Amino acid sequence: MQKKVIITGGCGYIGSHTVVECLENYTKKNGYEQDYQIISIDNHLNSSSSVIENIKKLTGREVKNYDIDLCDYDKTKEVFEKEVNSSSESDSEIIGIIHFAALKSVPDSVADPVFYYQNNLNSLLNILKLSKEYKVENFIFSSSCSVYGNVEKLPVSETTPFGAAESPYAYTKQVGERMIIDFAKTSEHQKFVLLRYFNPVGAHISAQIGEDPKNPPTSLVPIITLTAAGKRDKMHVHGSDYNTRDGSCIRDYIHVSDIAEAHRLAIDFLVENNQNDNKEVNQVEIFNLGTGNGVTVLEAIKAFEKVSNKKLNYKLGERREGDVVEIYADNEKAKTVLGWIPKYGIEEMMRSAWKWQKNVLGN
Repeated sequence: MQKKVIITGGCGYIGSHTVVECLENYTKKNGYEQDYQIISIDNHLNSSSSVIENIKKLTGREVKNYDIDLCDYDKTKEVFEKEVNSSSESDSEIIGIIHFAALKSVPDSVADPVFYYQNNLNSLLNILKLSKEYKVENFIFSSSCSVYGNVEKLPVSETTPFGAAESPYAYTKQVGERMIIDFAKTSEHQKFVLLRYFNPVGAHISAQIGEDPKNPPTSLVPIITLTAAGKRDKMHVHGSDYNTRDGSCIRDYIHVSDIAEAHRLAIDFLVENNQNDNKEVNQVEIFNLGTGNGVTVLEAIKAFEKVSNKKLNYKLGERREGDVVEIYADNEKAKTVLGWIPKYGIEEMMRSAWKWQKNVLGN
């Protein structure tokens, strides 16, 4: 039985890994393989169209991508219309949406907040409206630990109250979650999962896909690998006087393939519980996706130097506007409900990121 899942931002960093995860790992339910046909929508604002070919090399399967800006409602609607009517099979339908497509740079959002609000919120609004119109029952939203802000108690659980958003990017995730919660009240046939990831890093074990943004990266690990590869002269550690064990910010780094697996488990969770009409599952479920371990920026740098045998040229600099001081996850709910167990440690994350840098980016 072929079921379609639309993945917005399917050519992006986490989106592409999730596409591969869904294609390579069929879920066996009730005696049949739940094998999803993946439809990507990605306008390549911060990704490359070559990712689709790399996915085919990895999985041996075709993935259709629509080069559409989700902020354009009419063109996005054409995708839904075409996919609903593109098969003669009576059981062919769009069974779920995984919505990644959004801009995610904290400093870029501080520099251009209006663009972030327009892109991240309008695209979500359009995809929600179309999910209801075309009766797509299962919806997963790519959220972020940035919704918590600076917290008083660690680790953070799904019930930790939101603090003040430290950046426009973080605020788009807070507002996006509220939009979904309000929207759900008007659409009883739909169920939603909000996945709050912490800091995705690393690359697929094959080194065929990884983090390769078009725009200059602002995340730590691609800056580390580009510096090690000589594509950057040096890197800066933003802040060395925080009240942490070495003065640098603390983050919960999580391997991107672990994040991708959580999305597959989440869509299976929604599909299974909708099919069984499980009344015990909330209409909106929220899960933290992190390892539960806090790692400082300087510890992450040392882990990279250890696995790569490369000495990084870095300089301790001023704090960066929009950065949270310290955050890491309580991930017990994802473990218990989804059966999700992170597999990779910080050294494995760094090793895979470095392999991607060397094998794919030509160093």
